[in-house]
Amino acid sequence: MLTTPWATGPAPARAGLRLPPDGRLTVLGNPGHRRVTLFAAAARAAGLPEPTVLPWIDLLRGTHRLSPGAVVRIESPGEDEEVDALLRGPVLGADYAATRVEGGAAWYAGVTSALRRLAATPGVELLGDPEEIAVMFDKRRTHALLSAAGVPVPRALEGGAVADWEDLRARLDAAGLRRVFVKPSHGSSASGVVALEFGPRGQLRATTSVELVDGRMHNSLRVRRYQEERQVAELVDRLAPDGLHVEQWVPKASQSGRSADLRVVVVAGRATHAVVRTSDRPMTNLHLGGARGSLELAREAAGPAWPDLLETAERAAACFPGSLTVGVDVLPTAAWRRTVVGEVNAFGDLLPRLTGLPGGPAEGLDTYAAQLAALGAVPLGAPDPAPDPATHSTRPTHPTHPNHPRTEKP
Repeated sequence: MLTTPWATGPAPARAGLRLPPDGRLTVLGNPGHRRVTLFAAAARAAGLPEPTVLPWIDLLRGTHRLSPGAVVRIESPGEDEEVDALLRGPVLGADYAATRVEGGAAWYAGVTSALRRLAATPGVELLGDPEEIAVMFDKRRTHALLSAAGVPVPRALEGGAVADWEDLRARLDAAGLRRVFVKPSHGSSASGVVALEFGPRGQLRATTSVELVDGRMHNSLRVRRYQEERQVAELVDRLAPDGLHVEQWVPKASQSGRSADLRVVVVAGRATHAVVRTSDRPMTNLHLGGARGSLELAREAAGPAWPDLLETAERAAACFPGSLTVGVDVLPTAAWRRTVVGEVNAFGDLLPRLTGLPGGPAEGLDTYAAQLAALGAVPLGAPDPAPDPATHSTRPTHPTHPNHPRTEKP
């Protein structure tokens, strides 16, 4: 019998999360994407059969076929232009481009509908709950769920959907909020996110990766600032129809003079992996100029508060009991002594070559091997193919379209 990292304390129950009798998993994903290939490599290393790939495009078109008794791991539909065009293209029409920001609501509706149809397939089990994924891809619902569960989160703007810039500005004035993040409800990878600041003498500044071109919004790898109200109003007015989540801009702790936060991966209820992200900009995403910081320095700075930080991530993950794995964005504040949760990511485990936290339940395992271990498929202490890069400040090396709107990175 294999001994897993959770042997000293069984992994918390996750309904329907198990290996099939023959060990062969099916992966819903985009063929050839690194998410699919990295998970397949972990399965082979664990002695499991090569996973079967169910392409997202086939599921969306209704042309997919599944064997009876299939156990399906759900991967992200992102970073595939054909899939993206099928989901958002009808909304954007002839103006569709992979870099466009708009169309998040259509994307969300298409993805959640497809997952619900898949879940209803007789004899098929999913390693993840479509309804929980639907919540995680709606920042408003995630924030409300975490808040109700007592998980610390930033203060959110109340009062329902934001209609436009004038509505947003009036409500921010009434709430006394001067620095906020304006986030598309269904966005990812900071697509469309605007860090908004109001100065004491009427100054206005919006920091975002969105580029306004001929009245259209495009993602860019260059973070820019807009200070004219006309431009900021155009940004918000174009983002609002897809839904917005607005929350207080929480001042983060710092590392080496740069603001810092963490992506904590929680597998089967336990915090297993963490990466520090630092930046001199409001957004710490690596593809927007952020860099990986030092996990060792973070632990030292947090001191006795470090276990509480990990426990906060686990409490956030506990709100999604049907999900084997989630990525929790943890925002340390007050010199690393307090923590709030920014977001919970359904597909937040893409951290190549990152091994588990020292002394944790997945030490020596990458994120995919840790998930297989939680399912009982990987021996404790499986060798790691590469050193942990979390203690180095590096830029991402994986290839991607330079301006893709759905590139998912920590």
